[in-house]
Amino acid sequence: MKDSFHLNTQLIGLLGHPIKHTYSPFIHNVAIELKKLNYIYLPFDVPTANLKNALKGMIALGIKGFNVTIPHKENILHFLNDVSEEASIIGAVNTIVNDHGKLTGYNTDVQGILETLNPYKESINNERISVVGAGGAARAVIYSLVRYFKPRKIILVNRTEERAESLKNYFKDKMKFDSFKTMELFPPEMVNVFKESKLIINATPIGMYPDSDDSITNLEDSFIKDHIVFDLVYNPPQTRLLQTALKKGAVTLNGLKMLVFQAAKSFELWTGEQMPVEEIQKSLQLYIAS
Repeated sequence: MKDSFHLNTQLIGLLGHPIKHTYSPFIHNVAIELKKLNYIYLPFDVPTANLKNALKGMIALGIKGFNVTIPHKENILHFLNDVSEEASIIGAVNTIVNDHGKLTGYNTDVQGILETLNPYKESINNERISVVGAGGAARAVIYSLVRYFKPRKIILVNRTEERAESLKNYFKDKMKFDSFKTMELFPPEMVNVFKESKLIINATPIGMYPDSDDSITNLEDSFIKDHIVFDLVYNPPQTRLLQTALKKGAVTLNGLKMLVFQAAKSFELWTGEQMPVEEIQKSLQLYIAS
């Protein structure tokens, strides 16, 4: 320990609130160990009111970079010096690199989404896709779908239809894509909406441990064999939504692959090294099962 942890150790970490159930420290610290790098990754629980000061502290302490999670992905844009092309269009950041006091924001969620959905690209192209949520994760999903896939229509579903409508207008302006429909998350009406969609994506924290919200999990009649259901939630790996869809024979995708691949891109931005993703995925599955 004395040899590996010394004065030159670089600090990286995670900003969010709450962050009690995150796997990011495990992923990055295992990767650091496997690559024999002199870094350490720590979680920082930062309420919204403290975000600006946390970033000042990041610069003052020379912290190399942070991941950013709920609820900071959108607000953090106001405090950065620069943002990447995809983060600028998405309007949300999940990774920050500190280059001698210059903070640049990226959105590596796109990489995680692509790695998860690419095997099903032919099935998804020119199909209806339902996206539940209107926050930072939903923005990354919509950007990825419009930029890399060819959806016939994207149905934006949210608890408040106004937010979904705002998101529709935002992407219509930013990406010149206008084949959207917006809907309020109202279970009885969702059955047919989901039934008519090839791909259903949950881009909300609904179903994340220890949440017991069942507003999109009590729709058993919504799912059919041809569906692909992608839940960005990764804790637990089998959410109630995925369990419900699986019973109906749908292809189900959890958020673990996305988590690892977005982490791999962040890791590369901070360290210049490739994350050993296969080993990390195996380690993570064992860690979760233990």
